[in-house]
Order: sequence, then structure tokens, then C-alpha cells
Amino acid sequence: MNGLLIRPYRKKDATKLARLFHRAVRKGTQAHYTKKKRDAWSPAVPKGDIWEERLSVPDTIVAERECDIVGFMTVNLENGYLDFAYVDPDVMGQGVAEVLYAVVEGRGRAAGLDRLETEASKLAERFFERRGWRVVAHQTVERLGVDIPNARMEKDLTARSEAAA
Repeated sequence: MNGLLIRPYRKKDATKLARLFHRAVRKGTQAHYTKKKRDAWSPAVPKGDIWEERLSVPDTIVAERECDIVGFMTVNLENGYLDFAYVDPDVMGQGVAEVLYAVVEGRGRAAGLDRLETEASKLAERFFERRGWRVVAHQTVERLGVDIPNARMEKDLTARSEAAA
């Protein structure tokens, strides 16, 4: 993608990533979730130590274009859990998620992981399925007393290696 820089997370990114996350939930998923569900999912822009810790513990990568952060993904390279996968709604469909995901999967393979796992929103479920992920189960998670549907998903990282052998 032209003009896109992929780089590691820096602690000073936390506030911008929080705003992007909130905006992506509130605006980016509106075709898939009611306002009530989006409001429960992200009632306010996250802040504080808990938010910063959630970004610092896994391997967090950031997509930047012209010094603006336009997306981010996190993956724990010890257990293969992909926690965050968010793109600014204004650039959805422009390849940002594809580039971020390619880096995440590559890092998982380089770390020797056998698989990746996530809990995907209705929007992200289709994205991951197109990249070889499978739905393990559909479920609901509760946020502020509101049930929000998502899908537990996984991707086998050994399949491509075995096919090439």
C-alpha cells in the first residue's frame, strides 16, 4: 500500500490507538452492530494503565500514513492470541488491515507458533475467513449488560509448511 509505514508500537501511541479503537468500534462496525451494542463495546475512549498494559504485553504493530496512525494489531507471540485488529474507518477497504495482518501472521510463523486464535467481530470474521481462518464457535460476550455476538476463530500455521514439503 502506497505511503504506508508499519512499525512497532511506542508507549506514546497509546492515546492515539485508544481514539482509533473507539472510532473503529463506534463508526466502523455500525453496519454489523446496533448503537446499543457499539456503545457497550466501547462506552468511552480507553485510557490509563490497563489500556497501556494491553498494548504493551503483546507484540503490537502500528500502521502509519503521513504521520497519522491508521490501524493497529496485537498478537501475543507466546500463545498466538490476536487481541486487537482495528483500522480507522476512513481507510477501511484500502489494504491497511491486509498489510498489518501479513506482518502479524509472519511474526507468528517466525516465532514458531502452530496456530493463531482470536475472538472476531462480525466485521472481522469475514476478513479472517478470507485468510484461511476457521470459526471454532459463535458466541456472545457481555459488556455493560449487553450481549455482543462474535466468533472464536483459529488459523493453523502449519498447513502451508506441510503443503510445501
